[in-house]
Amino acid sequence: MVDSFAPSDQDIDTHPVAPSARARIWLLVVACLAVAMVISSMVALNAALPDIAVETAATQSQLTWVIDGYTLVLACLLLPAGAFGDRYGRRGALLIGLAVFAIASLAPIVVDGPVALIAARAVAGAGAAFVMPATLSLLTAAYPKSQRNRAVGVWAGVAGSGAVVGFLTTGVLLQFWSWQSIFWAFAGASALLFVLALTVTSSRDDDAAPLDWSGAVLIGAAVAIFVFGVVEAPIRGWGHPVVWGSMAAGVACSVAFTAVELRRRHPLLDVRLFAKPDFATGALGVTILFFANFGFFFVVIQYVQLVMGYSPLGTALALAPLIVPIFILSVTTGWYLPKVGLRFAVTVGLLLIAAGLLCLRLLQLGSSYLDLAWPLMVMSAGIGLCTAPTTSAIMGAVPDEKQGVASAVNDATREIGAALGIAVAGSILAGRYTAALAPDLARFPEPVRERAAGSLAEALAVAERLGPQGGPLADLAKTAFLHAMASSVFVLAVVIVVAAVLVAFWAPGRDGRQSRIVRRRTEGRHGA
Repeated sequence: MVDSFAPSDQDIDTHPVAPSARARIWLLVVACLAVAMVISSMVALNAALPDIAVETAATQSQLTWVIDGYTLVLACLLLPAGAFGDRYGRRGALLIGLAVFAIASLAPIVVDGPVALIAARAVAGAGAAFVMPATLSLLTAAYPKSQRNRAVGVWAGVAGSGAVVGFLTTGVLLQFWSWQSIFWAFAGASALLFVLALTVTSSRDDDAAPLDWSGAVLIGAAVAIFVFGVVEAPIRGWGHPVVWGSMAAGVACSVAFTAVELRRRHPLLDVRLFAKPDFATGALGVTILFFANFGFFFVVIQYVQLVMGYSPLGTALALAPLIVPIFILSVTTGWYLPKVGLRFAVTVGLLLIAAGLLCLRLLQLGSSYLDLAWPLMVMSAGIGLCTAPTTSAIMGAVPDEKQGVASAVNDATREIGAALGIAVAGSILAGRYTAALAPDLARFPEPVRERAAGSLAEALAVAERLGPQGGPLADLAKTAFLHAMASSVFVLAVVIVVAAVLVAFWAPGRDGRQSRIVRRRTEGRHGA
């Protein structure tokens, strides 16, 4: 079986002969497994943070960077890694990424201390940066345009479901083993995928220009500095100089990157692509989609575990139904997208996500799982409508020889959106929770007030040791959390509605053209 998929010597670098249908299906399987692992790794450690804190004596800030160190390095290396694959071979980039990811996943098993753990996660993020764009660009290079949307739809459905898969995997592992089992699982999965990746055909651009190293440094610095500021916002506050200074510096580096790329004969990323309605719609849609997803997950996981009292595995099972609409709508993209167009699909999808978030404001202390489940399904339908069309729009707007860079843009917007979503949701949740609970804490001793005001988890831990007063404190803290959650999801929903309005006016419709209002304004400017 392996031999039937193994590339010839000629295929390893140049891929002059199109792969067979059977080889394309096998490539799709390997690519989907790899991207599922990378996305799962973004969320898998969330449920294990309490155990990691106890065993490594990590501070709250260090625990945050155990999660975000991976995301930060992944985000800033995506574009250079995608360009590397286009020039030197996409399968080679995938293999490099899987090898680095496997080694980095083994490191936390043999090293001690939170700093070493953060460093290992950062190295794993570097490996993931080579894996993600390679999986999608391999697919778009292998599949003919008539079948490309279907393959991208399957990939996008798996990527969109990756967070839930990560929760499920972590829940099962922690049910039976320690937190180190998560790293054993990732190391084993990446080693297996490395072997499987050896059996797929490679592709690259035979006439690829040299890598734009100055552009790579500038865009890497822009993303890294900006995301660093976003990640630090919930810890330091949005008004802290480190936060707004980092975000301003990131924007400045982006401006410098744009100026440099406009002068390059062979730029790392042709920034003029953002003037194309389909590319811009895809980039905005993916950013907002992951802004909503990860902001929502940050809030709802705490609600399910701390207010409803579910275990990590129970929480994962409660969220598992999200996968069904996402995957069905992603796989059927090739059927409905030509009929409704990019504008309709993304606009309606974003509005459904916003509606689902607003419905979460109806939850109360005694709400049942069904009260939670139906807003989740509304959100899931919206996510499914957005996921594959936005990815297809980005990939379809870029020439075949730049598919690695296009895939990296798709992935980078995901990471930036995810970081922003967590930062915005986390900041609002923390601020509103403390403000809502503080007036009711006056009757409790100072040590209790200080800890309970920090977070719902701390408040519940204190309540367990308070005796008769513990019950009222727990109810007060849960009620304050519900008020804070309502504020958090409301802000997320407002941002999403604004994005939906922009998409409704800017995105091309079923005929591939923009709305009449935008066309008139564009034609007026050109005429002037």
